[in-house]
Amino acid sequence: MKRIILTLFCILAVLTGCNNEARRARREAAAEQARADSIAAVEKAQAEAKELEKKEKEAAVTAASLPEEPVFDMNTSLGTIRIKLYKATPKHRDNFVKLALAGYYDGLLFHRVIPGFIIQGGDPLTKDASKLAEFGTGGPDYTIPAEIEQGVKAGYTHKRGALAAARIGDEANPYRESSGSQFYFVVDADACAPLDGGYTVFGEAVSGLDVIDKISMVKRDNRDVPLNPVRIESVKPDPSQLKKSEPETPAEPEKAEE
Repeated sequence: MKRIILTLFCILAVLTGCNNEARRARREAAAEQARADSIAAVEKAQAEAKELEKKEKEAAVTAASLPEEPVFDMNTSLGTIRIKLYKATPKHRDNFVKLALAGYYDGLLFHRVIPGFIIQGGDPLTKDASKLAEFGTGGPDYTIPAEIEQGVKAGYTHKRGALAAARIGDEANPYRESSGSQFYFVVDADACAPLDGGYTVFGEAVSGLDVIDKISMVKRDNRDVPLNPVRIESVKPDPSQLKKSEPETPAEPEKAEE
């Protein structure tokens, strides 16, 4: 009997040792995988940061070559809207140029469309359909100081095709600062006239008003979100306005000493 008990004890000890060894191996494998994942995440972040830095440098060079009132083509899934940005609202102009050249708007949706009023876009959350309930709340981690007075002095109004910056209401935003990325186009001037003096108008559609109308008329849900997504495919500067870099004058060969 003692021998049987001793044998069972030895078996249990062996099994326990095997289990401990297996658990140790699993812990070591998990730790190694965690280290590898951490290294991969760091490398990915570094690569993304490097790519972003490259894009920002390229965007800065392109931005410097644009005129005071640059023209951009907003290519959407329903057609192209050609936009002119105003010089009297430089903070909004420069921010839009920066985001456009960096590809920020590419792939975003028009998330709010109201016939006879406005169409609104520029929310990065619209790239993720699972965040439908949050559409209209996204943007970069900054706001733009209001340039409402400058626009009013320059005669900018909510005319048909006007481009203006979206923002949250006065109660939470007494200085009327604009969203860092969200914008809207005016569909009907009369309906939007009450918005004059309350929002920064920083550009206008110089062509593509029919596209704005088409977008405003798509079927939408009870939150005015299009049932069939209307996508911004790209926002690119009109190439004809880019300043050509001056060709370098070749240096004259040095004269040989006599």
